[in-house]
Amino acid sequence: MPPKTRSSTALSAGWLSFIVTGAPHHLFTMTIEDANPSSLYAKLFGETAKIDWQDLERFFAQGKLLSVASDLDLVSVAEAIANDDSTVVTQWLSSGLVVRMQAETAADYAARKPELWAVVVSPWVCVQERV
Repeated sequence: MPPKTRSSTALSAGWLSFIVTGAPHHLFTMTIEDANPSSLYAKLFGETAKIDWQDLERFFAQGKLLSVASDLDLVSVAEAIANDDSTVVTQWLSSGLVVRMQAETAADYAARKPELWAVVVSPWVCVQERV
């Protein structure tokens, strides 16, 4: 059975201050167990923003873009990378949920110009298409 969730509207006013208008829907949902996000999660959440592909192209050229599957929480992925949580990150990498941006994906983004969200965890830029 999946964990119980609640929308951000049911969360404390402190957490609501971190919500960015228009943020991906999965950023509005968190498990009850995670009702008190870490300070790192809150920091990364505040640094997560909508971005155009053209602003990400140079990071792709440098091999620093990580593509995050839409069923993962972008900020949680960034937090795991920042915390060097190798167990979780390795699972995501081996299952293809987090991958170094592929040329085919980059070309698709350049052609379609989808809504993308990104957060920096130096030297990486984690990016996710909003679906």
